[in-house]
Amino acid sequence: MGLVSRTSIISIPILGRLIKGGILEPDRRTFRRGPEQRLEFIEFRLYWDGAVNRSDLTERFGVSVPQASNDLTAYRQLAPENVAYDLSGKRYVPATTFRPKFLKPNPDRYLAQLKAMSDGILDVADTWLASQPDTGVLPIPNRRTDPPVLRAVLMAIRAKGGVHVEYQSTSPENPDPIWRWITPHAFGFDGLRWHVRAFCHRDNRFKDFILGRCLAVGEQGPAAAVAEQDWQWQTFFEVVLQPNPDLADGQRRAVALDYNMIEGRIAVPVRFALLYYFNKRLRLDVAERFDKPRERPVVVANQAEFEAALQKADVPLSTSERVAQQADDGVTSSRHASL
Repeated sequence: MGLVSRTSIISIPILGRLIKGGILEPDRRTFRRGPEQRLEFIEFRLYWDGAVNRSDLTERFGVSVPQASNDLTAYRQLAPENVAYDLSGKRYVPATTFRPKFLKPNPDRYLAQLKAMSDGILDVADTWLASQPDTGVLPIPNRRTDPPVLRAVLMAIRAKGGVHVEYQSTSPENPDPIWRWITPHAFGFDGLRWHVRAFCHRDNRFKDFILGRCLAVGEQGPAAAVAEQDWQWQTFFEVVLQPNPDLADGQRRAVALDYNMIEGRIAVPVRFALLYYFNKRLRLDVAERFDKPRERPVVVANQAEFEAALQKADVPLSTSERVAQQADDGVTSSRHASL
């Protein structure tokens, strides 16, 4: 354990000898900083971009050319079966026997970075990608978020306190902006916009406040509730999805593969506080009436329980009241989360 805990100050040649001697495993948790991180970068480029050379290391990490050469030599010593040298291109390429040792390939992270670059949030230089492939992302109108508002909400969450906000509601009862105290404890994202989950001192209940409708912030203050009292946030319901039975056999197999289903089903844990958005984003509430089977690839397998959970999510009960009435409602597939 002592050797592993001090790997951040061990040189690459020594690390190579330790691994070859069976003292250390080439585990991703071991190789994190300094020269060790560069080993992971080399493997990232080999795996995702199909090539790596010295200039990649010098440009990304600011190391000297000799140091970049040492890093590539070290990688070849640690994983000789993974790399070959392309004389014509003067670069290293993955061998046919390549198997990641320092990298756990994460396609979701890679694609998320492509989307972030397409949205202008990240630049290629902010990632380990050599270049950005041509990417088209469906444009969605950007929702405004005022930096001082976000900062004030963050401060209140960290302090476990309240904050005074001026909020523009769409409620017909409140057509004009109203200053109100809220006790925020989490952020929510419905796939299109961000909101803050908070206890409203005015309405005496936990609600969602869309960040873009927070016009201004005032002083910080004491909390009026704690996160553990928000049962809708703390409790999950498992929505079980399955391929639409109206599809042909081959189409259902394709849907099951696409959604990574096991035995034709997948259980998606959703917070009660987010069930409404889940229902809307997947068009589960209207797809059966308006969409063709191919436009409605998945359906809810536990529909009765799902409808009961949706109704329950609209009831502003406390956690203790929710637990007391749970058996009567027949909603049993929930679990509690710890924040």
